[in-house]
Amino acid sequence: MEIRKPSNTEIKTILKLSPQALFEGTMGRILPTEEKIQQLIKPLLEKGCYYLIAIENDKLLGWILIGANKDQFTDTMIGFIYELYVIQEFRGKGIAKRLLKSAINNLKNEGYSEIRLSVFTENHAIQLYRQMGFSERNITMSLQL
Repeated sequence: MEIRKPSNTEIKTILKLSPQALFEGTMGRILPTEEKIQQLIKPLLEKGCYYLIAIENDKLLGWILIGANKDQFTDTMIGFIYELYVIQEFRGKGIAKRLLKSAINNLKNEGYSEIRLSVFTENHAIQLYRQMGFSERNITMSLQL
């Protein structure tokens, strides 16, 4: 398995699969259109965020979207993981962990002293994030009306 930046064709494939990735990552709460994904992702890519992909035998296994973000209170630039996704048929093989390790290394090498991410509380990926050293920093609460 290789982890690398994707080609433009591979980015198009990721963007087509992203509605399902977001649906699963939000625990079935959001199923965006491809147009909505473009609205969300295009500005990130334009500001320098990028994907790393896990690929084997020309088959896309998963991806991670990383880049910079600004702390809302201090204006400090931090590394941020915007999305991590492994295609269902390839789960349970350590791919997410390898993508996460690569992302952490890239962001560290880019000079960030902190990396953050957001995740729904029911998402099983929390266990992986904790295993990799992430801890809860703040909690967003919701009241359904």
